[in-house]
Amino acid sequence: METNAYSALKIYASSTDRLGSQLLYEHIVYLAREKGLCGATVYRGIMGYGASNKHISTSKFWELTEKLPVVIEIVDRTDVVEGFYKLIEDKLQKMQKGCLVTIGPVSIKLQKSGI
Repeated sequence: METNAYSALKIYASSTDRLGSQLLYEHIVYLAREKGLCGATVYRGIMGYGASNKHISTSKFWELTEKLPVVIEIVDRTDVVEGFYKLIEDKLQKMQKGCLVTIGPVSIKLQKSGI
């Protein structure tokens, strides 16, 4: 497996961010599956803040907020990741809320399908 030909797309956003009526992270994961990307994972953070909102969101049990940081991560061949980002870039730019997007190389040591 050629390790330098793979990249990780990471989108840092909020668990409450939406594209239209759908949650941002759901939209991206369903679209990635529809477009045939290898896989996607959404991580929910327990604490964080970003450039668009300096308020620190946290998941303390006494707080009622569900607004928490999320990271949507997709790993695939670099050309596929770049193409997928171009597909969603305009939607992310038009979102009312802020986000951060990174693409960086990854070294895949094992990619094994389950039985």
